[in-house]
Amino acid sequence: MRRYTGQAMSRRSFLATTTGASLAALHPFSVNASAGQAHLRLMETTDLHVHVFPYDYYADRPIDTVGLARTAAHIADIRAEATNTLLVDNGDFLQGNPMGDYIAYERGMKDGDAHPIITAMNAIGFDASTVGNHEFNYGLDFLMKSLAGADFPIVSANIAKELGSDPTKDTTLLKPYVILDRMVTDGSGTAHPLRVGLIGFVPPQIMNWDRKHLEGNVITRDIVETARAYVPQMKEDGADIIIALSHSGIGSAKETDGMENASVPLAAIDGIDALVTGHSHLVFPSPTYADYAAVDADKGLIHGKPATMGGFWGSHLGVIDLMLEKDGSDWRVVTSAVETRPISKRNEDRSITPLVESVGAVLEATQKDHDDTLAYVRRAVGKTAAPLHSYFSLVADDPSVQIVSIAQKWYVAEMLAGTEYASLPILSAAAPFKAGGRGGPEYFTDVPAGDVAIKNVADLYLYPNTVRAVKVTGKEVRDWLERSAGMFNQVVPGSKDGLLLNTSFPSYNFDVIDGVSYEIDLSEPSKFAPKGELTNPDANRIKNLTFEGKPVTDGMEFVIATNNYRASGGGDFPGADGSTIIFEAPDTNRDVIVRYIVEQGTIQPSADANWKFAPMPDTEVLFETGPKAADYVDDVKGADIAPAGDGKDGFALFRLKL
Repeated sequence: MRRYTGQAMSRRSFLATTTGASLAALHPFSVNASAGQAHLRLMETTDLHVHVFPYDYYADRPIDTVGLARTAAHIADIRAEATNTLLVDNGDFLQGNPMGDYIAYERGMKDGDAHPIITAMNAIGFDASTVGNHEFNYGLDFLMKSLAGADFPIVSANIAKELGSDPTKDTTLLKPYVILDRMVTDGSGTAHPLRVGLIGFVPPQIMNWDRKHLEGNVITRDIVETARAYVPQMKEDGADIIIALSHSGIGSAKETDGMENASVPLAAIDGIDALVTGHSHLVFPSPTYADYAAVDADKGLIHGKPATMGGFWGSHLGVIDLMLEKDGSDWRVVTSAVETRPISKRNEDRSITPLVESVGAVLEATQKDHDDTLAYVRRAVGKTAAPLHSYFSLVADDPSVQIVSIAQKWYVAEMLAGTEYASLPILSAAAPFKAGGRGGPEYFTDVPAGDVAIKNVADLYLYPNTVRAVKVTGKEVRDWLERSAGMFNQVVPGSKDGLLLNTSFPSYNFDVIDGVSYEIDLSEPSKFAPKGELTNPDANRIKNLTFEGKPVTDGMEFVIATNNYRASGGGDFPGADGSTIIFEAPDTNRDVIVRYIVEQGTIQPSADANWKFAPMPDTEVLFETGPKAADYVDDVKGADIAPAGDGKDGFALFRLKL
């Protein structure tokens, strides 16, 4: 195992302009440390998704809620106020905005090229990182060339090129762990050597989500199984403390094989002293996790061990304070504190106040890539005769979703022509990706009538998925829609102003299937739980399901155009587990949309109201969407919607008559 020996943890990058801090400015842990005790501040970024600049490339305007250049200001402050610091990233940094797509699809990564997010991380002075699931979206060659430019080690223990008899015998794609040799200063000013072990993990589901890139090239192991094997080895290798870089969410405390969100059972492993988490795009500690088993959502503890999750896109910096005490030749954690530092705050009037300013040197290091990305996203490919927006995409048939479905169906029909599947009817499934939720009240697609540029297509379809086609039965079409209908809470007939949307259900799992017509009966419970578990097998929300005016029967056969994530099992949809795929496209869904718009010249987006809610007399529900929805509410087809005042956190409230 190669051991990375670096400068002392008190090192200053160009970000820190002070050479020290007065006693009053020091964190209490530093003040209280005595001889033989050292205060270590661990800082975490996670799910950056290429957001270096505080800029929304889709809206083509600066914003104050994202950007590693902003998070860097918090990092500089902490380095200035704490004696001993360590900075890590928790993965999902290579993909997620148009800058990432520009590098992957336009500029490319040749040997020796620098990826802008890596350039920014080098400039800030990261000590280590792990990889997330989205690192694999552009393929292994792109990934490895990008990582080659990092001035810091990047670790991941549960991705193997070849499996051995146990995880420690695997031939791993990346180094499973590193041990950083550092010097820490104790409360008396004495320097001590400290060996910090860092081990990384990624959801094993990458084998489904990026099957085309990974199948036959790598294989994944269970996160917790892998950790149990490696942590004792890290101790034998001399690690004084061990920190898990867990690109895995905080979920169930019950360990199951192949868990996607495994951070809680991971924390229970003896020898792990602290965790940084991510993947879920949430903040920890926070009330979000108040009811989770083995989790202290106030103190930031999981199984009694400190953990943090620093939001997403640079929105927060996770901070873990560790008081370390020398016990003979060993170090142990005697107490801890956890916090997150946001880069902005939302005011009562919906405005945003930045809490830090960008660090100029980080912007300067990536300015050319930013400028090239702007030129890339502003390139026009066609026109739209009407606006494309997603403000009502969760409550009514929506043109921004339908244009994606139309393009997918057009492409798959062309690809299947002359094949054994050419005679089957083709449906198309698409979901709204930008529909508010955790992204906030501005997180919606909003493309005005007129020129459609690449930035607009990226706004319609956020992810670099590739097109897939699956062959399904009529029963699977129905259950696919039943799974989607979990988006909605059950509604009591005759009730007023109940909440329509299930906030635990992500919008990207609300598939609308174009080519069939159907109603959703909200008086019924959902057949499936938010993560896809069958909970009410006798429930039947989908009513009047028809194809070309005739009822869809269980034995009918269809082709559904979708994406690689869904077709390979993403979201656990009936009929989409990888075994039903009949066509794998080399083209991304975005490229197909661009190609369709180019061929059409001018698109005529309009919803055909192929789905709606089953009538419920004298029943009204409320839902939140972006404030700009008021500009379009009169244009919504097949739904009776009216403004209903202000919602929470900058959202607008609307009332829907069922």
